Amino acid sequence: MAHPLRLRILRLCLDEPRTNKELADHLDMAPASVLHHVRTLVDTGFLAAAKVRTGATGALEKPYVATRKSWDLDVDALPENDAVSLAMVHAFRDEVLEAGADAVRHLARLGLRLNPASEEELRTRLWDVVEDFAARPPDDDGQPLALFVAMHRRP
Repeated sequence: MAHPLRLRILRLCLDEPRTNKELADHLDMAPASVLHHVRTLVDTGFLAAAKVRTGATGALEKPYVATRKSWDLDVDALPENDAVSLAMVHAFRDEVLEAGADAVRHLARLGLRLNPASEEELRTRLWDVVEDFAARPPDDDGQPLALFVAMHRRP
């Protein structure tokens, strides 16, 4: 998962099936590069092939859809400056830039000074809310939204 492009592909395939060509066009990438990441996501169970469809030119198309499989990342077990956590930051940045500044609904950035118990309490409370909403089925009348939550040590 340590690549922002894989995270972007998952997000693009979350609400509707997309072909490799559609993904490549949307991401302005070479189809062969995108296919490498699509195959990795399929092999790990994060993407699944959707029903084959007929495209506008009559050719058969093989779209992919995100399986909504989730993964947890134990950042304490990662080497310093690990690419996985940075991939999430880069994917978030790319998605916000693509959506435009007016797409940001709510934003908070603050500095805290917490002891280990308070840090764990904050992390646990935030994670409980995130997991609660992640477990819910999508609202039929809902709009596509994304959430990025990160806590880091300040330099």
